[in-house]
Amino acid sequence: MLVRIVVGLAVTIVGLAIAGRRFYWLSRLIRSGAPAPERTRGSVFPKAEAELSEVAGQRKLLKWTVPGVAHFFTMWGFTILLLTIIEAYGDLFSKTFAIPLIGHTAVVGFVEDFFAVAVLVALVVFTVIRTVDAPARKDRRSRFYGSHTRAAWITLAMIAGVIVTLLLYRGAQTNTGDFPYGWWAFASHLVGRALHPLGAGTNSVIETAALLANVAVIMGFLVFVSYSKHLHIFLAPINVAFSRRPRALGALDKTPDMDMDNVSEDTVFGVGLIEQFTWKQHLDFATCTECGRCQSVCPAWNTEKPLSPKLLIMGLRDNMFSSAGRVLAKHSNGGGDTAEEPQTLVPFTIDTDVLWSCTTCGSCVEQCPVDIEHVDAIVDMRRYEVLMESRFPSEAGLMLRNIENQGDPWGLGQAKRTEWTDSLDFEIPVVAETIPDEIEYLYWVGCAGALDERARKGVQATARMLHLAGVAFAILGPKESCTGDPARRLGNEYLYQEQAKMNIATLAAVGALKVIASCPHCFNTIKNEYPALGGNFEVIHHSELLEHLVTTGKLRPGTGYRGNVTYHDPCYLGRHNRVFDEPRSVIDSIPGANQIEMKRCREKGFCCGAGGARMWLEETIGTRVNVERTNEAIGTGADVVSTACPYCMIMLDDAVKANAKEDDVRVLDLSQLVEESIALGDRSTL
Repeated sequence: MLVRIVVGLAVTIVGLAIAGRRFYWLSRLIRSGAPAPERTRGSVFPKAEAELSEVAGQRKLLKWTVPGVAHFFTMWGFTILLLTIIEAYGDLFSKTFAIPLIGHTAVVGFVEDFFAVAVLVALVVFTVIRTVDAPARKDRRSRFYGSHTRAAWITLAMIAGVIVTLLLYRGAQTNTGDFPYGWWAFASHLVGRALHPLGAGTNSVIETAALLANVAVIMGFLVFVSYSKHLHIFLAPINVAFSRRPRALGALDKTPDMDMDNVSEDTVFGVGLIEQFTWKQHLDFATCTECGRCQSVCPAWNTEKPLSPKLLIMGLRDNMFSSAGRVLAKHSNGGGDTAEEPQTLVPFTIDTDVLWSCTTCGSCVEQCPVDIEHVDAIVDMRRYEVLMESRFPSEAGLMLRNIENQGDPWGLGQAKRTEWTDSLDFEIPVVAETIPDEIEYLYWVGCAGALDERARKGVQATARMLHLAGVAFAILGPKESCTGDPARRLGNEYLYQEQAKMNIATLAAVGALKVIASCPHCFNTIKNEYPALGGNFEVIHHSELLEHLVTTGKLRPGTGYRGNVTYHDPCYLGRHNRVFDEPRSVIDSIPGANQIEMKRCREKGFCCGAGGARMWLEETIGTRVNVERTNEAIGTGADVVSTACPYCMIMLDDAVKANAKEDDVRVLDLSQLVEESIALGDRSTL
């Protein structure tokens, strides 16, 4: 007994000392990031709900059925088997040890053995998955692999070691008379039956040896986890708790002060060095599980671009660890200079093509099981490149100058903002000073809807449907200007804020209360991002309003259209703002429309390739994103690809023409589809 106590305690003290030192170092490194005070504010209820659904319930992981279920049982297995760890340490001191208030009931024995077996089965599943579908085989760039792959196998072996030694010492106990549970602890008794022929003396030795081995493997695993990617075992619940709620999509996480009166020589916009990320972003990097779910859904990676959200986060994490000495020294000195001259993250850690390949679609954020916020990190680095280094794709320069000088990305000017109304057979009021009392909505047309020939058709159809349904609305006309979304996603935060302040002032001056937006990017910006700059308006997307009008009977689709329709979810309407059902409800209300879903739809919808200012950047690497998406849409057999975004319309229409399919497949806005369904005879029924 004394040997058991001495050896067990010695191993534990050494293990806790090594792991504790590592965790203290990690804590200092993560906390060395920039402040993020907003992450510690707010109600605890959303955080508690997130812990229950995403950590305890494994909500995101269970979307990936087989590995998700395996991970669910592994996570809960280790949680439940904390009881056996307590019992193991108790057994070091007393063979009759029982956990207070729990004791040795049959239920406890059964639950412990059930989860021990469940974890072993899960390990077999993980082994098969890693053998058949090895992550390294899916990575076109392997510089992160080798040691990371070996670490995964070591982890599986150590988890197996914990369970095997547990069952061995419990099985031996059944033969020495020390096991406190009956046959409900089925796995332990099965192992005991196998060991029974060895005799009581040998089983006593096995009991002690396996018990000490169990303690040693547990401590070894703790130390290993503290130095490996499996830090997420401890960090994931923390990261989930401090993530944005209800989700890290929609608005970007920070709106820096761009007031030039507050700018000093030391002011840095964006992130050029690892320590300029916030502590929450440092926590993101350390929490990454390397599962690859973000990579598997990324439109850039799936079209042979160099951007892998997983590899990007791993690269930032490795940079954080390799820069720890400098970062911690600087942090300890209160931000003072250090002798080491650091290299900027771009291009030395993150390749330039990686940074500019992102469409900010949010698929990576949506899929990440530990709530890492990839898009915000990418935009932060873009801000540094644009505002501090003036390094960005050359073709973006014209778009930025056009927004600054003409108020739209194409540079066509405010005078053309109302040309789209010329073909209408009714007048749309253009607000001169303030919105008249009889006008319920202000229609924010958007740059694409007002100025692009194809996007105009969707806006015109929307206006006609609103007019047909008796909705009173007006437009700003020449007073409307770009919301600044392309500039912000590109990284030019200053230009975005100048545009935003001007638009907020305009909307406030005319007394806008309810705003309709056809462009999801405008919708997202006005609704979710303008409030940070003082602009609070009620914003509705035209698909939501169409659904309301149809549901209330004010707009009745007719039988003028008959055919197959597949709906493409715009990223900034669907994934970023959760508007999934309303557009589909409108299509379902059309009697002749047979709706066919693409495989990648709703939360898993595939990007059209225009977001993140990619609309104005050349796409020279790999397959074009819009072609990839359009091929999927055409593959459904639909004769209409419907959407609710002018960017998507342009991108999908380009791809249809590139495939020479314009005679077979049409790209229509939701409003165009409704309008086409309404035959002349149907109008009398309104």
